[in-house]
Amino acid sequence: MRKKSSYEDLQNGIRGLKMPAIEVFRNQYADKEYTVQLSCPECTCICPKTGQPDFATINLTYVPDKTCIELKSFKLYLNGYRNVGIFHENLVNKILEDVVAACAPRRARVEGIVTPRGGIQTTVTAEYKRK
Repeated sequence: MRKKSSYEDLQNGIRGLKMPAIEVFRNQYADKEYTVQLSCPECTCICPKTGQPDFATINLTYVPDKTCIELKSFKLYLNGYRNVGIFHENLVNKILEDVVAACAPRRARVEGIVTPRGGIQTTVTAEYKRK
């Protein structure tokens, strides 16, 4: 049986982690289906194992329904990860969950492209489609 590393315990509360609010505004074109693409090349977080900073580009693509994401609040939301120890997979999935909770899009996709460290570049993608 594999011994569990202590840093893995730090990920147990990630889904409930309180982050800055993602604000929304009323979509004036909710009768139309269109795509919004946001890209933030300055997202940072902390490696929960080493404590070293991780640098990522976060790409969010979503099809809004009744509301759209307010950009400044999304930037402040992403800045909230600066001092959070989080695995890349958890980061991308947490962002997707928070986006869906904030604006209830028709569809959404979050891609995190993490700058290589130690010779490994990571890309994580998570998707949501309303049923």
